[in-house]
Amino acid sequence: QVRLAESGGGAAQAGGSLRLSCATSGYTETAYCMGWFRQAPGKQREGVAIIRGDGTTTYADVVRGRSTISKDKAKKNILLQMNSMDPEDTARYYCAADHRGSWWCSPHQNFEYWGQGTQVTVSS
Repeated sequence: QVRLAESGGGAAQAGGSLRLSCATSGYTETAYCMGWFRQAPGKQREGVAIIRGDGTTTYADVVRGRSTISKDKAKKNILLQMNSMDPEDTARYYCAADHRGSWWCSPHQNFEYWGQGTQVTVSS
C-alpha cells in the first residue's frame, strides 16, 4: 500500500523559502508519477509540480521558475523547494502518487494516493 507523509510546512515571509518533504513507501519509484498539489481556503485544489518515474518534471505556471521538485532516492522522499514565496502561496500542500505512466503524469490529473497535507502560510 502506498503511504505518503508530508512535512516541512510552516510560516514564511514573502520572498523567503521553504522546502517540503514527502516520505513515501509501498511503491516502485521508477514506475510512479509523484506530485505536489495545494489547496487554499475557498479555492479548488491545484497542481503545483509533478515528477515522473524517469525524473522529468512539469510545473504549474504559478510556481514555474521559483520552485523545484526532486527525488531523494536514498530516503525515498519527494521534495518541493519553494523560493521567492508570495502570500498567494498560502495553502495546504499535499503529496500525491499514481501508478499510471509518464504519458499520463501531469499537474492537471487526479492522483490515486494522497497524504494528509502540510500547511504553508506566507506573510507579507
